[in-house]
This record gives sequence, structure tokens and C-alpha cells, in this order.
Amino acid sequence: MEILKISEISQVKVSDFFKEHWGSTEMVISSGIYDCSKLNGFVILNKETEIIGLITYIISNDECEIISLDSIVEKQGIGSSLLQAVESIALENRCKKVKLITTNDNLLAMKFYQKRGYCIANVYKNAVEKARKLKPEIPLVGYDGIPIRDEIELEKTVRNEEK
Repeated sequence: MEILKISEISQVKVSDFFKEHWGSTEMVISSGIYDCSKLNGFVILNKETEIIGLITYIISNDECEIISLDSIVEKQGIGSSLLQAVESIALENRCKKVKLITTNDNLLAMKFYQKRGYCIANVYKNAVEKARKLKPEIPLVGYDGIPIRDEIELEKTVRNEEK
């Protein structure tokens, strides 16, 4: 499984991927508004050169924040490989932690990240309602019919402070 930097493939392909899977390239979360097609990240392509996995991130000070992670084919290690690639970048950049935000309905994501050492750090009640004011296409109901209301922040320490 070859992991490529997003910058190594067409930005149009990346933009089209986000539009197909997220409705637009724009991600609105508590930490900010991001054009995911312009962020650093990694992709995995299938034999037909279609994106089957994509992760984006930002680094600010000593923190790395994952903005998006998509794996089109599950249970093949795509998400785990992309996550490890970002964690390696975080270490290279001397980040102390990697964090991310998901929504309360995304139980699969919470399970995925917790199995990989991430812990719940914060819960932002009704944060999605605020995000919908900026991005009205965010659905009211998500996975398994669960109303999408809250954002859950998860984090993982990747480097202990030196003494």
C-alpha cells in the first residue's frame, strides 16, 4: 500500500473527492474553517488511481490536528496507515500531541481512534448547530439515525516533554 503526499496528485482530484464525500471542500469545526483540498495530507490510490483513503492535517505550535480522514475501503489498514503517516509527521515536527474532532454520531470513528490510543479530551455541546450556520449542508441526522449535535475532541500524546 503506497502512501502519497496530497501534493503529489492533482488538486482537482482531491477537490472532487471532498465534494463527493463531504458535499464541499470546506470543513467547519470548532477549531476553524478549512479548505481541505488545500491542506497538507496523504492519500492512498487504488489500481485505477482513484482515491481510496485520504487524511488532512495542520500543525500549529506543538500540536498536530487531523482535519479529515476518509477510508473508502474498510478493514484493509488504509485508515490506520494514513493515521500513522500523520503521527510520524507530528513527531518529525516535534509536536507533543495529535488531536482531532468528530461528531457525536460517528461511533465508528470514536472506536477507531480509541483503539489506536486516542482519548476523549473535550466535548463541545451543540457545536454542530454553530457550524451549520456557516455550512448549512451539514445534515441534522447522521449515522444510525443519531442527531448530529456535539463535537468530540480526541487526542493522543506522541511526544513527552523533555525534562
